Amino acid sequence: MKVLGMIPLSSIATSAYTDLVRLLKDDALSGLDGKPTLKTRGDKGYWYAARRVGTETRFVYIGEDNAETRARIERIEELRATAQTRQAERARLVRLLRAEGMTPTDRATGAILSAMAAAGVFRLGGTIVGTNAFRLYEGELGIRLPLGGMANTGDIDIAQFEKLSIALEDQVDPGLAETFTALKFDPLPALDARRTWRWAQGGSGQLVEFLTPAFGQEGLRDLPALGVSAQGLNYLNFLIAEPIPAAALYRAGVLVQVPRPERYAIHKLIVADRRRDGAGSLRAAKDREQAAFLIAAMAEDRPDDLSRALEIARGVGPRWRERLEASLARMPETRDLLASL
Repeated sequence: MKVLGMIPLSSIATSAYTDLVRLLKDDALSGLDGKPTLKTRGDKGYWYAARRVGTETRFVYIGEDNAETRARIERIEELRATAQTRQAERARLVRLLRAEGMTPTDRATGAILSAMAAAGVFRLGGTIVGTNAFRLYEGELGIRLPLGGMANTGDIDIAQFEKLSIALEDQVDPGLAETFTALKFDPLPALDARRTWRWAQGGSGQLVEFLTPAFGQEGLRDLPALGVSAQGLNYLNFLIAEPIPAAALYRAGVLVQVPRPERYAIHKLIVADRRRDGAGSLRAAKDREQAAFLIAAMAEDRPDDLSRALEIARGVGPRWRERLEASLARMPETRDLLASL
């Protein structure tokens, strides 16, 4: 199905993007000081870099135990020795991707993402959600995104599971309050004065918000790993399960984390119907527009991923199915496309 405004990236660009993400993941490990150490909790394993700090041992979270993480750990000395070479190669790949037509991250957003990445936000499970995540799907899907309203945003939304934030037993460094102060962000007041979950940057209009899944009542919760509070939202657990790495085209690339695109698309169908300002609002229309674009983009190359995400969402319960069907009733082409998978 050919979709208006959908232009594929060249094979050179898609290959370069894959290489950039790989090099950024190599750098994320090689930049951590300490001896790789495996900790087991329940039936899962988690890798940490352990190093002495005074009389104590500091454990810095690396990632879940899997074949990819273990392979990088086995090459850690090689990765540390080749860090400068990778830096130059990453800069070359970013230049190539810009020349091939991929959309670079703007300076203000790039500076914020870079600072949060350096502090460990994405390493510790923070996931970009909202339109800034949508804008980072170009390389993953191999298509250029439209430059119209569906890709415009001034907000950066970061989500994390509360249980993960507690279980990791690690924390961003430096703290995000310090990071945001350096970027001239001010905390915005909340109903609970002891908890800050939003920061605004004077002059630019940039807003950073922290979110976490809720299961019923929505309210503020603490995220110890990030050292912030977050607004609980229903349906968010579906979105940020199984996140993937992504590269923001800023300087020599910034490694971040985003939802899987098929989950993003299906989630947008759900939240479009639950918007507090109404399903007919501009924000709800933007949700449906993003969902329609991603579904059309993935229907040809990733139909199984779409079908699985839709099946999972429908299987949660009748309320989820009602919201999906209400949105799709406004989107007959998308509804028919999903039905044909």
